Amino acid sequence: MSKKRRKSTNRPLKGVRVLVGRARHQAGALSAELRKQGAQILEIPFIEIRKPRSFRPLDAALKNLDTYDWLILTSVNGVEAMWNRTEKVIQRSVQKSGPSGPRSSGKSSRVLAAGLRIAAIGPATKKAIEQRGIKVDVMPKEYIAESVVRSLKERVKGKRVLLVRARVARDVIPRELRRAGARVDVVEAYETVIPQSSRRRLQAALKNPNKRPNVVTFTSSSTVKNFVELLGPRRKSALLNGVQTASIGPVTSATLRELGLQVDISAREFTIPGLVAAIVDAVTH
Repeated sequence: MSKKRRKSTNRPLKGVRVLVGRARHQAGALSAELRKQGAQILEIPFIEIRKPRSFRPLDAALKNLDTYDWLILTSVNGVEAMWNRTEKVIQRSVQKSGPSGPRSSGKSSRVLAAGLRIAAIGPATKKAIEQRGIKVDVMPKEYIAESVVRSLKERVKGKRVLLVRARVARDVIPRELRRAGARVDVVEAYETVIPQSSRRRLQAALKNPNKRPNVVTFTSSSTVKNFVELLGPRRKSALLNGVQTASIGPVTSATLRELGLQVDISAREFTIPGLVAAIVDAVTH
């Protein structure tokens, strides 16, 4: 095998321009994996993570964690937001207790670990939890809400469940677990919004032959919805002619189809590495 050929084989996405639309602080992982495969990366966020309008419901739930049997976390964003608020709630408790009260160092992990079972929707969420020193009791085989329900529905009858998630999300988990006999509280830890600064950048990139992507990645239903909103209803078909879509999983794919977009590439494993592998497979076969 020639040196030139070997380089091409090791970098199968060489010459392929991929648009990554994850939130700015999360785009790095996907972009890095794609660059390893030789892709040219264009990052334009379709989604922005913001604090919820009020932390009161989340803070109230955190103060009463000992009343719950299960905690369900569905995203890394949820994990990060919850831990930040847990630390703040503990700090307030320490301040009220005075110098003779409990120390805050490391207490958030102990609070979460005490008698509470934890379910994570996928490996990235599981890793984020475990990095905080907490054991994850359940992670479903498929990283979607329906699989979370299948994993828990026989275990939650008569139990109290806390679901921490985005402000706008699918209601599959709370609805189905309530049907299974659980008492479910849903609290928002963050909200996702459309980054308006991306509108002009996205439309300009799709019109420019030197920046126009070959593939656009979608890692959640929110990224799909916001992408379509950023394009504008009249621009969708013209701007996307010849551009392939790459979806991380079945829920995201369903949203693409609902909004009139085709699914060209679909990950078999619903993770970032699975999405990259699907793109490589589509390009090389």
